[in-house]
Amino acid sequence: MKEFDTTLSGLDIFLGVLNILIYLFTLSVMLSYLIIALLSLWYTFKHLKASKSINYLSILQSPEAPSISIVAPAYNESKTIIQNIRSLLSLDYGNYEVIIVNDGSTDTTLENAIEAYELEPVRYISPNNLKTQPIKAIYRSKNPALKNLLVIDKENGGKADALNAGINCANGDYIMNIDVDCILERDCLLKMIQPILDEPERLAIASGGVVRVANDCIIDKGVIKKVNVPKNLLARFQTLEYLRAFLLGRVAWQYLDGMLLISGALGIFNKKIMIAAGGYSTKTVGEDLEISVRMRKYCRENGIKYKVHFVPEPLVWTEVPEKLGQLLRQRNRWTRGSIETILAHKNLFFNPRYKFLGLIAYPYWVFYEWFAPLLEFFGLLTLFILLILGLLPGLYIALFLLTVVSFAIVFTITTIYAEESTYFQYKDAKGIRKLILAGLIEPVSYHFLVVWASLKGNWDYFIEGKVTWGKQVRKGFDRDTIDREKKILVSNTSGKLTPIN
Repeated sequence: MKEFDTTLSGLDIFLGVLNILIYLFTLSVMLSYLIIALLSLWYTFKHLKASKSINYLSILQSPEAPSISIVAPAYNESKTIIQNIRSLLSLDYGNYEVIIVNDGSTDTTLENAIEAYELEPVRYISPNNLKTQPIKAIYRSKNPALKNLLVIDKENGGKADALNAGINCANGDYIMNIDVDCILERDCLLKMIQPILDEPERLAIASGGVVRVANDCIIDKGVIKKVNVPKNLLARFQTLEYLRAFLLGRVAWQYLDGMLLISGALGIFNKKIMIAAGGYSTKTVGEDLEISVRMRKYCRENGIKYKVHFVPEPLVWTEVPEKLGQLLRQRNRWTRGSIETILAHKNLFFNPRYKFLGLIAYPYWVFYEWFAPLLEFFGLLTLFILLILGLLPGLYIALFLLTVVSFAIVFTITTIYAEESTYFQYKDAKGIRKLILAGLIEPVSYHFLVVWASLKGNWDYFIEGKVTWGKQVRKGFDRDTIDREKKILVSNTSGKLTPIN
C-alpha cells in the first residue's frame, strides 16, 4: 500500500509540473501575440502616414525603376486563366513582363489562353539555367500590344519546378511569384517596389504584401470592384485568419527583420540572389517558405547586407477553400512544408552566426508555428486526464479554457477593428457583423479543424512519408470560358524571342 501511494505521489508531481508547463507555454503564446500585434499596428499606422507623401507616379514614369518578371504557375486553371491573365496584364508599372507557366494541365487551360490571347509558338533563348522538367513549347501573342505576355507549356513537375521554368525565361531584375488564380491590385507592383527603391544601404532581396480573401467579391475584367465578406462560413473563418496573420503578424516581423515567409500568393525576389541560392526547391511542398529562408541564409553566409520588406497593404486577393476536405488538405500541406523547411535548415536553430534569424525568428517558428498545435492538442488531453483522475479541479480547467477562448475572441475583434481603422476594405455593416459572429465561434470550432490538420500533417510526414501536394479544386471567379474582349492596357517590354516561321 505504501509503495502504491509513492507511485501515485510521483504521478501527481509529474502531472502537476506538466500542468505548469502548459500554463506557461499558453501564457507565452498570448504574450508573444500581443507584442507582435502592437508592433504591427504601430508600423501599419506609421506606413499609412508615410505613404501619403509617396509619389507613385514618379515610379511609374521612371526609366530607372527595376524591371519585373511576373511568374505564375498554372495547373488545371481553365475556369480562371483568362480572367487571371487579364488581371496581370492590367497592372500599373512601366517595365514588366507576365510569364504564365502551364505545368502539364490536363484540362483546357492552355487552349483557353491560346484562343483568348492569340498565342503562337516562338523560339527562345533562356538567360538562366535552373534545372526543370522538359518544356514543350513557348508562346507569345500575335497582338503587338501583348508583347509582354509569355506562356510556357511544360511537363508537369509541381509548382516549384514551374516557377524555376519561368525564372529561366525571365528578363527582369526582380521575380514576382504569384498564384495564377490571384487578383492583384493594379498598383501592387508600384507599392511593392517602392521600399526596394528606398533601401540604398542594404540589398533588398525580397518584398511581400498582404493577401486577402476574394471569395464572393465582385470582380470585373480582373479588377476587384466590390469587397464582400464570404457567404461560406469556412471562407469567413479564413478571412479572419488572413487578417490576423498579415495585419497583426507579418508586419511586425518585417519591422524586426525576422520575417521568414514571403507568401506564395505574392512576393517579389531579387533574381540574382534567387538564382545564386539555387532557385526554388522541388523537394518540398512549402517552396515559398523554403526559398525565403534559403535566400536569407545565403546572404548571411556570403556577407551580403540585405533586407526583406513587407508592404502592409491589401495588394492581392485569392480564392480560399470552401469545402472541408480541400481546407484540410491545404493545411496538411502547409504543415508538411513547414516541417521540411525547418529540418532542412536546422543549423539555424539558436545559431548566433545568423543573428536575429537564428536566435529569434527561426526558434519562434519552431515553437509557435510547428510545435504549438501539437502542444495544444496534448495539453488539452492532459487537462482532460487530470480532470478524470480528480487531480485538478474542474473549475480551474474551465477558467483556464475560458481565458484562452476569451483572449482569442478579443484578439480577433481587435483585428477587425484594426482593419476598419486602416484600410477599411469591408464597408458593409452587415458583413462586419458576420465577421464578428464568426470570430465568436471560431475558437471553439474552426480552430480545432486547423489543429487537426496540423496533427495529420505531422503524422503524414513522419509516419506516412507523404510528399504530394494534393488536389485543389477552385470555384473560379469568372464562369466565361473565353473572354472575347482583347482591349487590354499593357506596358511595353523587351524580349529575346523570335516567332517560328
